[in-house]
Amino acid sequence: MLRAAGVGVGDEVVVPAFGSVEVAEAVVLAGALPVFADIDPVTYCLDVFAVEAAVTPRTAAVVAIHRFGRPADIGRLHAVGQRHGLLVLEQGESVAPYDEIAQRRERAAYLDARLRGVLTPDGGDGHTYQQYVVRVPGNGRPDRDAFARALRAKGVECRVPVKTPVHRLPEYRRCVSLPETERAADETLALPVEASLTKRDMQRVVGACNALGGLLQPAF
Repeated sequence: MLRAAGVGVGDEVVVPAFGSVEVAEAVVLAGALPVFADIDPVTYCLDVFAVEAAVTPRTAAVVAIHRFGRPADIGRLHAVGQRHGLLVLEQGESVAPYDEIAQRRERAAYLDARLRGVLTPDGGDGHTYQQYVVRVPGNGRPDRDAFARALRAKGVECRVPVKTPVHRLPEYRRCVSLPETERAADETLALPVEASLTKRDMQRVVGACNALGGLLQPAF
């Protein structure tokens, strides 16, 4: 994709560090340098202002990734691209059937209305809830990992959506400030909203989360 668009040696490509190491790998394979920009704390997609701040005379492209079923702000990113003469590429997520999306939205609405002690996602326009991602507030430091272990002990499947941001990986380690990316990596947790879940399953999720309240002791 990048090579076909003319991106190559000596170019820089702005990408998110929150997940999707494959995008950084594709940039390197094209002979270019991945430059990491911070994310919007609500959408978990590239922050438009962070992208603009990352642009240099060597920047050739921006790769926007839609995250968790929430679309990136493509319109404003294209405006940045036009101002700086950059190619703006998108990496989408697989599209589920309408009925499945509708059922996930129904389960997400159920959780939105009942969960306590965690920060629920902002649905926004077009959210398909490929993952229902909450934030677990910490007591001075994130306690997301302890919260997740306690949920699993209660029979609730959950997972950390992004365990290690790309800029923390040894092969891509950069001295760059990405506070929202770091915070999201430490606090986010994906709860189940699959269409196969029954009302009893959803009640179990809510009961387990609310019993913990996001107020566990910090994980060590």
